[in-house]
Amino acid sequence: MAYRTPVRDMHFLLEHAAGLDAVRATGAFDDLSDDLVASILEEAGRFADEVVAPLNPVSDRQGARLENGQVVTTPGFKEAYAQYVEAGWNGLAFPEAWGGQNLPATLALAVFDALCGACLSFTMGMSLTQAAVKALLAHGSDEQRTLYLPKLTTGEWTATMNLSEPQAGSDLSNLKCRAEPVGDGTYKITGTKIWISYGDHDMTQNICHLVLARTPDAPEGTRGISMFLVPKYRVNEDGSLGDFNDVRVAGIEEKLGQHGSPTCVMSYGDAGECLGTLVGEENAGLKSMFVMMNAARIDVGMQAASVGEASFQHALAYAQGRVQGRPYGVKTGQQNPIYDHPDVRRMLFTMKALTEASRALCYANMAAYDVAHRSSDAEAMAQAKRREELLTPLSKAFSSDRAIETTNLGIQVHGGMGFVEETGAAQFYRDCRVAAIYEGTNGIQAIDLVGRKLGMEEGGLAYDFLDEVEAGAEALRASGHEGLAAAGERMAAEAKRLRETTAWMLTAMRTETEAGLTGAVPYQDQFGYVAAGHYLLRAALAALGEKGGAVDAYLEGRIAIAAFYADHILPRAEGLAAVVTAGAGSVAPIDPELLIA
Repeated sequence: MAYRTPVRDMHFLLEHAAGLDAVRATGAFDDLSDDLVASILEEAGRFADEVVAPLNPVSDRQGARLENGQVVTTPGFKEAYAQYVEAGWNGLAFPEAWGGQNLPATLALAVFDALCGACLSFTMGMSLTQAAVKALLAHGSDEQRTLYLPKLTTGEWTATMNLSEPQAGSDLSNLKCRAEPVGDGTYKITGTKIWISYGDHDMTQNICHLVLARTPDAPEGTRGISMFLVPKYRVNEDGSLGDFNDVRVAGIEEKLGQHGSPTCVMSYGDAGECLGTLVGEENAGLKSMFVMMNAARIDVGMQAASVGEASFQHALAYAQGRVQGRPYGVKTGQQNPIYDHPDVRRMLFTMKALTEASRALCYANMAAYDVAHRSSDAEAMAQAKRREELLTPLSKAFSSDRAIETTNLGIQVHGGMGFVEETGAAQFYRDCRVAAIYEGTNGIQAIDLVGRKLGMEEGGLAYDFLDEVEAGAEALRASGHEGLAAAGERMAAEAKRLRETTAWMLTAMRTETEAGLTGAVPYQDQFGYVAAGHYLLRAALAALGEKGGAVDAYLEGRIAIAAFYADHILPRAEGLAAVVTAGAGSVAPIDPELLIA
């Protein structure tokens, strides 16, 4: 089944869930008309469907490989990437001064959505290049920007993020990679990094690595980490390529999925000739890297939702064509497509609702980012920044966890055919499974949510958001639509319940941290169901207003899926509240030997 970018869904959620009007109101964008947005999405959809999507099954069967110390990508990747660069997709949201088009990051995220749904293995590396541009715009030196941003903005060169090491996965305090000052402003970099997406490939002439390392006199722990820009090939003063920079690929990982995305073990300075330049200040590398990481976290949530979309489309097509079984109680006669069976529709509607809710959440998160970075109104910027901070762990964790469920359901809809590779249903699950792990596991996102985000303004970020949710619930109740009114009742109840668990969590993190951390992931899930449902239902309310009294199948479908979410998915939040507040007693340490006795 051929993938089809859901352009109309994306456009509708940009306008009515994310609130693109707030981005327009910043005044930072000369032309952000509805027609322009539509044309960009349509062209991105065409590129995704016609050029990128055919590469997806190929990437699963013929993944990246290492030959003579160089990574060779999936057949077709190099040519598709050249078209991507030529069309200017990479620089959509970056300043014109560096070769960009000065459009909103929210719109760029929608383009990324289209490409990820078409082939995640292909699109994976682009996320890190764009995140590196953001990091260099925020913390790079004038020389670094001049030498690197023109090529990174356009995508002529790519970039990577180098954090983890063999002895240090998520625990960055244990990093051993070294950076010795040479005396001319450069540093000799030595060490090994693992899990580096697109650490090497054959699609561009140069690859720019952003590497966390320690200088000789750096303090212990994360306070002693600096960030360095380390190109594969050195860059001359005129921007041309210089000598090889002693950056080597030690191997590529054999993975569960995303076989076309080369995940590399990188070795720096084997011959003692690897040079890098400091990004930002010494011992402040995490501050610089977090610009990149937070951008990547929203992208990861988007990746997951996009693959969920592809899995849904695949399952829906199969359910419409697979004839098996008859209506309940009927013994003979013509058999029906499995789409006619209620439980199959329940699974498909769940896939659609979770995907749409995740997409709405990610789009809203990026709209907050745009306002926070581009508004000329200081108060609007501050409020948007608070919203961006709150939604980032939710976008990453909720969307990736739900995509695992969605793609798992996609296999289930196929039945036995989903468990064999010929249908392609399993690839979606395998490709998205890592999204709950990288850029900080979802447990780490939950610690960030309850430990840092709730700690800001004594829960003010969460309470202000719940004020908005409750106002939205009241508007749903007053809508005059039976399904949406019922959804408003349920949302109001869940918002009230989330207020209660938020208050509990704030107290727990002050007085009984172990209990708070035990409930952190369930709390994040509870918050995610409410937040994603809020944005999905906000769009449904807009659909009701746009439809008026007319019959419009598309808008009625949007309302129906949102009402399904409220009936079948939002109730999960209620069950999580008791888990959040259960305390730490049930996870007290048990002798590991007793667990297998």
